[in-house]
Formats: sequence, C-alpha cells, structure tokens
Amino acid sequence: MLQKDINILAIETSCDETAAAVVRNGREVRSNIISSQIELHKVYGGVVPEIASRKHIEKINQVIEEALSVAEISLKDIDAIGVTYGPGLVGALLVGVAEAKAISFAAKKTLIGVHHIEGHISANYIENKQLEPPFLCLVVSGGHTHLVLVNDYGEFEIIGRTRDDAAGEAFDKVARAIGLGYPGGPKIDRLSKEGNGQAIQFPRAHIDGAPYDFSFSGLKSAVLNYINSLEMKHEEINRADVAASFQEAVVDVLVSRTMLAAKDYNMKKVAIAGGVAANSSLQKAMHTVCKENELEFYHPSPIFCTDNAAMIGTSAYYEYIKGISSGLDLNAIPNLKIGER
Repeated sequence: MLQKDINILAIETSCDETAAAVVRNGREVRSNIISSQIELHKVYGGVVPEIASRKHIEKINQVIEEALSVAEISLKDIDAIGVTYGPGLVGALLVGVAEAKAISFAAKKTLIGVHHIEGHISANYIENKQLEPPFLCLVVSGGHTHLVLVNDYGEFEIIGRTRDDAAGEAFDKVARAIGLGYPGGPKIDRLSKEGNGQAIQFPRAHIDGAPYDFSFSGLKSAVLNYINSLEMKHEEINRADVAASFQEAVVDVLVSRTMLAAKDYNMKKVAIAGGVAANSSLQKAMHTVCKENELEFYHPSPIFCTDNAAMIGTSAYYEYIKGISSGLDLNAIPNLKIGER
C-alpha cells in the first residue's frame, strides 16, 4: 500500500496538441494544459506534420511550466515523467520524448513511456472514480477504431479493429466533401442536429469471419458517390441530411459491434474513448443501448476525449505503481501497437 501521494508530470505531443499535465494518484488531475494548433492547420484541411513539430518545439517548455504552476507543485515533488512515445507523427512524438528524457535525466526522475491509445482508454478513470477493470472499451479517433478488452490496468487485448479508414478519418473526409472543413468530427456532429438521419440509406459494412471488425471506406465512398451524383444532375444537396445520415450509419456500426462483443465476452461494463467519443450522437446511442442491456456505461468529458496529457499521466501512474519504467534510450515509435513495450 502506497503511503505517499504519487505525482506524475505528463507530456503529450503525438499530433497537433502540445499538452502537459500533473496527475496525482492516477485519478486526480491537478492541471491539464493544452496548446492547440487547429487554427494553424485548418487552412491546409488537415495536420501538416512539419508545422506541428515546429510548433511543439516552440510551446513545450511554457506548457510544462504552466502545468506545474497551475498544480502548485515544483519539479522536486514530481515522482515520474510520463510521455507519449507512440503511435503518432514521428516528428511530433520526438519533441515530447526528448523533453521528457531531458527532464528525467536532469531531475533524476523515473521515466515512463506511454502508449497514446492506452492513454485514451485510461481517460475513463479520471472522472469515473468507481471504474476498475475488467471492461470493454471502444476506442474511436482520427487514426484508430478498436474494440479492446481491458483485462487489468495496463493489460489490453484487441478483439476488433478497422480494416481501412478509422471512424474519425471518415468523419474528416466526409466533412471536407460537404464543405465543412477541418476538423470534421465536431462540425458533422453539430450539422447533424439540423438533419434527418433516416433521409439517406448509407451502407453498414459487415466483415465475414470478423464480427468485431470495422470498415468505413465503403460508407465514405457511398457518401462521396451520392454527392457526386446530385452534383452531376445539378440537384441541391441537403448537407444536414447527408451529415446526419452518414453519422447515423457510423454510430449504428460502432454501437452494434460493441454490444455484440460485450455479450459474447460477458462484459458488464462498457466504455468509449478517443476523439470521436465526444460525439453526442454516439454517446446518446451507447447510453441508451447499455441501459437496455443493463450494462454500466462510461465515457470521458470532451476535454479528456481529445488529445491531452492528463490521460497520459493516469496511464503512467498505473505503470509506475507496478514498477514499470523506461530507459533513456526511449524512442518515438510512430506505429506502436497496443500492448507493445
């Protein structure tokens, strides 16, 4: 039994958010500072890796200093440095990893490399104090769509994954096609509230022999073909109906696969994580179906769904108390798989 509070300084730079946080005892967020680059990348319609890396270098020191200041704590009171080392953009990851290693070496603090997606899953612990493994987690973001069995803290088993586009990637591409711009997910979520989700019947892909896997490329193509066919006939496109019908199809697939897995694996607790977990339609649908099936449902607040360092600090805490740490040879691994060390 730990007798003292454990303070983790966490760093997250996997994509276009420069973030630092201080997390106490795994679930108490003392500070969570995020410097977003959305306005920088919006003009390009997506994240430009080199721009992201340069901005991380500019911002990382001040973000860390602010995280310590807001938490009213000094570096000497920090027990370990947690940092995302993959997956993500390699240049962006390297900025955070190099910073964490420098602080670890100079301040003689334990270094803990954290998997970005494991961090997203751990975000559920922050506000749901009663949540403990085992549970089933649907991870939905711009780069990942996974169904993960969380067997214990730090112990994950992927039982379903996307075969092509991730759900968030499909949101961004469809948003671009109907003129909403970047980032697509929140914009489609807002526009969908003005449309009819039953107006257009878009396909739901099923993969033979892989009941928990996902595929969104066919759905994305169906939306693009629908838009192109109307444009060729010079007919008006109801963007709200397109957005709502597309979102309905994505949510339907995500929810149905998750419920099938929960039943087959006899899971009584279901959680969602990742950027798309902030989608209001997905949250509502999951809440409804979990209630109907007498399952406990958990999700993070929007600030902990998108990339942030608090979730990295939470994940690092559970590694720390198990005695797991990284050496100063820690490197960025852009295609890091869940469960790899």
